[in-house]
Amino acid sequence: MNPPRSEGYVRMPDAELEAILTRAAEEGAKRALADVGLDGDEAALDIRDLRSLVDCIRLVRRTAMQTAVRMITTAVMLALLAGIAIKLKIFGGSP
Repeated sequence: MNPPRSEGYVRMPDAELEAILTRAAEEGAKRALADVGLDGDEAALDIRDLRSLVDCIRLVRRTAMQTAVRMITTAVMLALLAGIAIKLKIFGGSP
């Protein structure tokens, strides 16, 4: 049975339209996952592994930033101490 037509439009109940849209979305999601190789029985494991990898990358990035800040802070402190030592002639500067 064809849906009733009115002025070039097709009319159908909201529930039927939602069912069609849901089915289309599910099929589209399955196709998209298959296109990137995340389909099959091990797809959930692959996604967990990818999330774990992303978490590790974030940890490495955060640690690298902390290390860079510490190195810069240490260099500034050493430069200040060297400047103070030279100013006070602690290392036996010229008479």
